[in-house]
Amino acid sequence: MEETVEETVEEIITLIKVNPKITAKELQIKTGLSRRGIEWKIRKTKTGGKIERIGPTKGGYWKVVAKH
Repeated sequence: MEETVEETVEEIITLIKVNPKITAKELQIKTGLSRRGIEWKIRKTKTGGKIERIGPTKGGYWKVVAKH
């Protein structure tokens, strides 16, 4: 079964809500997407204003901005 882009973005947002310090590698494992797929979805979600990165790549965390 193929998920839509929006369903995958919602899944990523849910995973970030559960664990704001989740890594891209962990997102890959949990969603089954490729590294490039996760990077693309995160970039799309950030530019859409739904999430933002707080702090550095290592040691920072994700913040969900939009209400879901």
